[in-house]
Amino acid sequence: MCGIAGIISNNAENYQQEIRNMTDALIHRGPDSSHYEFYDHAALGHRRLSIIDLSENGKQPMFSDTKNECIVLNGEIYGYQDIKRQYAEYPYHGESDTEVILAMYQKKQENLIHDLPGMFAFAIWDNKKRQLFCARDRFGEKPFYYAIGKNNEFIFASEIKAIIASGLIHPQVSQDALSHYLQYGYVSSHQSIYSNIYTLPPAHQLILKDGKITVSRYYSLPAKDRTISLSEAKEEFLYLLKKAVKKQLIADVEVGSFLSGGLDSSSVVALVDEFLPHQTTISFGYDHKNNELKYAREIADKYKTNHIEVHEKKEDLVTSLLKITPYFDEPFADASFIPHYEICKAARKNLTVVLSGDVGDELFGGYHFYTVENKMKQHFSYKNIVAQFGLKLYQKLKTTSFITQKNMQYSSIMDFHLNMVRNNFNETERARLGVPSRYVQPYSFTPDTDSLNDIMRVDIENYVPGNMMVKSDRMAMANSLEVRTPFLDLDFAEFCIQLPDTLKLDNYNDKIILREAMGSYWTETIRKRHKQGFGLGVKSWFEEENLMKLSNDLLKNPDHKVFNFIDFKATQTFLNKDERHWNLLQLALWADHNNSIL
Repeated sequence: MCGIAGIISNNAENYQQEIRNMTDALIHRGPDSSHYEFYDHAALGHRRLSIIDLSENGKQPMFSDTKNECIVLNGEIYGYQDIKRQYAEYPYHGESDTEVILAMYQKKQENLIHDLPGMFAFAIWDNKKRQLFCARDRFGEKPFYYAIGKNNEFIFASEIKAIIASGLIHPQVSQDALSHYLQYGYVSSHQSIYSNIYTLPPAHQLILKDGKITVSRYYSLPAKDRTISLSEAKEEFLYLLKKAVKKQLIADVEVGSFLSGGLDSSSVVALVDEFLPHQTTISFGYDHKNNELKYAREIADKYKTNHIEVHEKKEDLVTSLLKITPYFDEPFADASFIPHYEICKAARKNLTVVLSGDVGDELFGGYHFYTVENKMKQHFSYKNIVAQFGLKLYQKLKTTSFITQKNMQYSSIMDFHLNMVRNNFNETERARLGVPSRYVQPYSFTPDTDSLNDIMRVDIENYVPGNMMVKSDRMAMANSLEVRTPFLDLDFAEFCIQLPDTLKLDNYNDKIILREAMGSYWTETIRKRHKQGFGLGVKSWFEEENLMKLSNDLLKNPDHKVFNFIDFKATQTFLNKDERHWNLLQLALWADHNNSIL
């Protein structure tokens, strides 16, 4: 795992200090070494976290055998050994996955992207064409940002802070991105918080040639469900997941596993045991009675892992916030980033690479609200005008259930999902804050608004890259740790996405396919478990005096920088020690940290 940076401009060697400033800003992503290479029109920089081919042959920027092409890569190409055998005629100098991409490029040019698995963000400078070819992985595991500098330079990097460190651009806040943040608690994976710094979206490629930038989608989620029986699905599920785990264990350093004691991480640990006995597992828990450490311990004992427990008393939340939030570069309101940072910090003391059970809920139907939406879908037809009229009359006479009320309020389960479940500030509230709704998230398919599977697809294209993968990447890289996500293996993820929703959940059971395929790998206690999470929510956090003092210092000061972007008086009406209050506090922290450039 690494940090990449580049400047494409005439007389690129004149940008030596700028490219060094950029890579210095990414030292947390690659503390092992830094390197630079220059062409007449391209300056490329790299920070290295050594995982595969620890020798000098694995260093980047990496030239091809002809020296015409040069690549910088952030990520891992799983199964690269098999790909390497397909391009055996290339004169390899080392054993890295990076060099395989160069071999593919020489033979297939930009079309290589369709055959490239793994998590990645890379840029290849082709000196003969004077062309830059960039791409980002399908699910947005690795980041890629770019901008146009004051002298028309094309600047790219793994993180926004590196682009700003170049000194070639003064960022401007995007109202569209700010609106998306207020609604969902994170910035869209198709935007950055700045209108003049762009993100390359997941599953997209970028070509820069003759000063023209062309961005295009190279991959779309499979949009149709398969017809398959439970018994057939169980067999294929287990085969593909084992294959995914095995591929992601390849490294020249030890690979460990996060273990929460939930169904997803327990499954990953169980399958790792088949290939890597006595693995290292790491668990995190706050010191309160509802933490998950006892469940993780059960699985650790079952598979005789080298188990590490991280106990957190959370005595000084403000110190944690001030230390951690700058790593995001953008406002980010998912409160679980604090424990996520701590477990990554603990993992890095013993490991460089860790497997995670992330994205199981989106692939297998694990969230409680998916079950609620399934019940809403079955309750009655949204399109039935007679039924809706009758229910309106009935509601005047008798109290109705939550599901009935929401069926009346929203036009579809998709409408309910996007505007209640995945929502902090609604359109009216955002307008009160002075940030009207403008941005509509694009999807690679046309969602059926009454399809539960399409809701999960929307989450995979929106929530997963915009929230989960940002949290995973930034918190891991803040600690110079590589986190891999076996559930996002392309073959396995596509299989799960296409499973009918009846194999994922019903009105009483969640993660049906996972429970059926993996149940025998768990303990009896784990088999009976449902989703819990880290346990402490923001409401309890606001009971702490130091957090309220920080909130008051930032959000009750009308002269604070954040109120250049949102209305002060309206903000005061939302300071109710809840999720919206937390959302605004994170926005103010971001503005405070970036005060000098805003």
